[in-house]
Amino acid sequence: MIWEEMTFDAIDAVDRNVPVFLNISAIEQHGKHLPVNTDAATGAYLLDRLHRLMPSDVLILPQVKVCCSSHHLDFNGTLSVSHTTLLAYVTDMLDCVANAGFRNIVILNSHGGNQAIGQVILETLGSRHKTTRFVFGSWWRIAGEKLWALNESGPYGVGHACEFETSLMMLIAPELVREAAIEDRHYVETFEWANADLLRAPTASLYRTMKQISGGIGAIGDARAASVEKGEAIAALVTEGLAKIASDLRTPA
Repeated sequence: MIWEEMTFDAIDAVDRNVPVFLNISAIEQHGKHLPVNTDAATGAYLLDRLHRLMPSDVLILPQVKVCCSSHHLDFNGTLSVSHTTLLAYVTDMLDCVANAGFRNIVILNSHGGNQAIGQVILETLGSRHKTTRFVFGSWWRIAGEKLWALNESGPYGVGHACEFETSLMMLIAPELVREAAIEDRHYVETFEWANADLLRAPTASLYRTMKQISGGIGAIGDARAASVEKGEAIAALVTEGLAKIASDLRTPA
């Protein structure tokens, strides 16, 4: 079920235990070979796959495309809002959903820069709505350890406009991928405790801009290991994880 395509009375008739999904993403530069809508296209595609898998058992909200990308502003094409703006916007939006009686709300994140504020959004809403369950998850964590088997580029190979994101875009919108512009591996190492990528969390976080981490390239990782087949494998694993969350939430709290 797609929220924006329904009438108000059709939404009224939806079982309030049906999980409601919201994607928060980004419009930001993704190196020279991927479009600025990479995170938005990925989030929309993953929820579309979930919807096709269980069309009557999930309710999909309108996507929030422009989110927290200030660390990319050294590169043209990036759009960003402040953390406080996103917090206010998303919590106001999901207040409406919770106040309408829906008891299970899932925020799917498709942009690394939203992770910290995403946790704040989760805790803010959870404290406001005691009878509603809120879930926040980024697609690369929802698939968990299963993604490790797909990683061919090793440590720091999965970051931004990387092996995984490029594979997904080859699947989602191959006409937007400039394969000839894919460059060699990029990651500027720092303190051992702060080095990280999408699959490998740091011991402690050190703030660096995308320009600093990528050495001015705007991409982190190694997109040379990308393929359509890998994109399909990634999408299938994430969809499976999302379906498990949706199914689990249908059980009473």
